[in-house]
Amino acid sequence: MVTKIKNGKLLLPECIDEGASLYFKEGKITAITKEELPFDKEIDAGGQFVSPGFIDIHVHGGGGYDFMDGGTAAIIGAADLHLKHGTTTILPTSLACSTEVLHEFLKDLQKVMDEKMSNARIVGTHLEGPYFALSQSGAQPPEYIKAPTPEEYEPIIERYGHIIKRWSFAPELSGSVAFCKHLVQNGILPSIAHTNALLEDVEAVYEAGCRMVTHLYSSMSTITRRGGFRQLGVIEATYLSDDIIAEVIADGCHLPPPLLKLIIKQLGTERICLVTDAMRGAGMPDGVESLIGRKGEGMSCVIEDGVAKLLDRSAFAGSVATTDRLVRTMVLKVGLSVSEAVRLMTENPAKVLGRDDLGVLKVGACADIVIFDDDIRVSAVIADGKEIAI
Repeated sequence: MVTKIKNGKLLLPECIDEGASLYFKEGKITAITKEELPFDKEIDAGGQFVSPGFIDIHVHGGGGYDFMDGGTAAIIGAADLHLKHGTTTILPTSLACSTEVLHEFLKDLQKVMDEKMSNARIVGTHLEGPYFALSQSGAQPPEYIKAPTPEEYEPIIERYGHIIKRWSFAPELSGSVAFCKHLVQNGILPSIAHTNALLEDVEAVYEAGCRMVTHLYSSMSTITRRGGFRQLGVIEATYLSDDIIAEVIADGCHLPPPLLKLIIKQLGTERICLVTDAMRGAGMPDGVESLIGRKGEGMSCVIEDGVAKLLDRSAFAGSVATTDRLVRTMVLKVGLSVSEAVRLMTENPAKVLGRDDLGVLKVGACADIVIFDDDIRVSAVIADGKEIAI
């Protein structure tokens, strides 16, 4: 069946086209043209923006579910919540945990992917930890933080490397350079996170193939004094580089709009991927108590002011953002154009994943589409050619 989307502002790679219609069939975009072609069903965008589906490469949960709760239902539930906000492609992300729990999570995720149990496009996983600096563990469970050892990570990669797309780690730890090289050799993207690394530590893993930084500014080293001399950290190393890609949690809370403007000024729009880094409280209203981390092991928190906070309000406990909110923040509070902001949520993460059929509206690309208004309020989501009830 051919579906036509008409009367929309199409966010194409080269321009915004307000005159063309988009046609798709069997999960693929078949035409973008002003010509009238045969169709079976018509969707009127009503003058709203028609965007590629959003891609979230770092997200832990949503809708009351954490991807690591155990079983397939939690994975499906969290992915479906984010899908309703426009996230058509998602990388369920782990927290530091025991090796046994990690294997359980990967086994469950493999089942969901193999049996296509979710309407969202789950293309693999992002492992966040457990190879981090303890002093920068943030919301990561400290009891599982450790340095990488081949005896632990090699069997994981051997069994599940085909679905592990990214792995975040601290480069200053003993064994991290060898770990980074092993990731690259197995087609897994290494990313720097939860770290006290100095510039030379970053340079060492850069030489080993690392080209990404996880949630810039969060649990991350910056300029310090050692013996009176200033030492650069990961933030400065990212700015000095010409090709390190940075994740940015653009919820307006973790990074306020002026800081987001600084990041854009330093990195441009080519080297940034917006990520939610959302926990299970995403999609839930203010005032609700929630849990950061795996059910039965997590830490209590409350959702307030659009972010998860510790119960004593002393610090943030995690993000509750959805991808539409990230785009909204970048447009309405930071001042990017809709096209620029959407690119950070679509085309850029697609490039990180090595996918030229995602994150773009073009003939032959996947029919993953989001329709939203000038305030970035989602009115329709299409995933793999299927209309999603929102």
